[in-house]
Amino acid sequence: MTDRIALVLGLLIVGLVGLDVFLNDGASLIFLARKLLSLMDYLRFWK
Repeated sequence: MTDRIALVLGLLIVGLVGLDVFLNDGASLIFLARKLLSLMDYLRFWK
């Protein structure tokens, strides 16, 4: 991955997070964080 691609992806992620916080008060981030924790618990169970 080149520096330019990494920079574009980083700015895209930061922009989308900022947009979510501005439009939805971060509801999508909280939803995704809860789903990630649920996935981690599921994977820990099968370890």
